Amino acid sequence: MTKLFLALGAAAVALSAAPAEAKHYTNHTACSKWHHGRCVAWHRLTRAQARRAGYAVGHRFAPSFAYTDYSALPQPLVTRYHLRDNWRYVNQDGRIYVVNPHTYRVTRVIRVP
Repeated sequence: MTKLFLALGAAAVALSAAPAEAKHYTNHTACSKWHHGRCVAWHRLTRAQARRAGYAVGHRFAPSFAYTDYSALPQPLVTRYHLRDNWRYVNQDGRIYVVNPHTYRVTRVIRVP
């Protein structure tokens, strides 16, 4: 009888425990509060948020990254944002990332309409 109660107790605990959604955080941060044009509070992004956010200004690409050719960029955006042919560009996820050719860091993020 004691074994039966122990088995029922263990089963009750196992069935009542709801699986928690584990949040895995990355090293990517985003501004969560602005004051007078400056970020005053930051928060770390989860993996899902980081995938949706894309790359941020300051992200460093490798020199061997597969960059987009200047001629493959949409011409209206090249004219509107004064993009130059001596810079590097990444066209992903509906955004154009303007990359400094010397430091390989993102300097601007342009949303593609």
